[in-house]
Amino acid sequence: MSETSSVPAGAAEQFAERVEHVKQEIHKVIVGQELMVEQTLECIFCHGHALLLGVPGLAKTLLVNTLGRVLDVKAARVQFTPDLMPSDITGTDVLQEDPGSGRRQFAFIRGPIFANLLLADEINRAPPKTQAALLEAMQERQVTAGNRKYALEPPFFVLATQNPIEQEGTYNLPEAQLDRFMYLVRVDYPETADEIEVLKRTTTNYEDEPQAVMDGPAILEYQKIIRDVLVRDDLYDYVVRLVQASRVGKDDCLPYSKQWVAWGAGPRACQYLLFGAKAHAFFRGRPHVTTADVHAVAKPVLRHRILVNYAAMSEGIGSDEVIDHILETVAAPSAA
Repeated sequence: MSETSSVPAGAAEQFAERVEHVKQEIHKVIVGQELMVEQTLECIFCHGHALLLGVPGLAKTLLVNTLGRVLDVKAARVQFTPDLMPSDITGTDVLQEDPGSGRRQFAFIRGPIFANLLLADEINRAPPKTQAALLEAMQERQVTAGNRKYALEPPFFVLATQNPIEQEGTYNLPEAQLDRFMYLVRVDYPETADEIEVLKRTTTNYEDEPQAVMDGPAILEYQKIIRDVLVRDDLYDYVVRLVQASRVGKDDCLPYSKQWVAWGAGPRACQYLLFGAKAHAFFRGRPHVTTADVHAVAKPVLRHRILVNYAAMSEGIGSDEVIDHILETVAAPSAA
């Protein structure tokens, strides 16, 4: 592999400035939550999808609405409920009469999924049949209705929200669908200063409208450039070893994983670790990946792909603790 990056000269620095401008516009509406904002943007510029996990009132839905305005893309929202049908998302054939000939024929009425940015709000409230309506769109960027396939206009992202504490009337996302999400972003409570600022903005006549500072074609162009960010051969090996360390029953699995993990991460975890690390580097104006970039994205990529066993749950050990141990134990390449 060539040790020379094929990223155009100055593109990384230019992008870092543009993405900072994007963040500034977002923070006209969103107070704090820098990690949530950055990780969601990383997914978008890697052509991935994000699942935002957090209790109500942490600006998850507001972030998605703001992203649509700042990135100047068509956004749509679907409120997932137990009675939501797949056709409510994808669209349906409707019998219509031609005014000229009087003949009746079926016409496909497109659903809200035909947008650039789809907010799947409280995705775990809909039954598995409805959740599965997103699978084809998330993976293949198309929708099948009847015997016809309809391509989704790029760029296309699904940003889903989920409430982790409310279990009544909810349906766990199947592992196959969880694996389609590039990141699982955990949204925490705001810091004290941020929460005070939220109060000042929301209990007064404060107004500061975010402006569009990017568009769909620019997003598509940067998605291509990020793929060209340089990754050394030893970092490819390191990413694979990190993921293999979680796979119970395999020779490279760590003893800690064998003790606490029920199921390890699959090949898509390797791909998203590299994509995420490339985006993390590019966001900082670098056209090459370092070990620190891989570490920075390890948790959002792996936490929903490593399933801990009942013994771990009883001891209060979650996937984040397993990931921490893997990062500490697996030998990293030199920083040359």
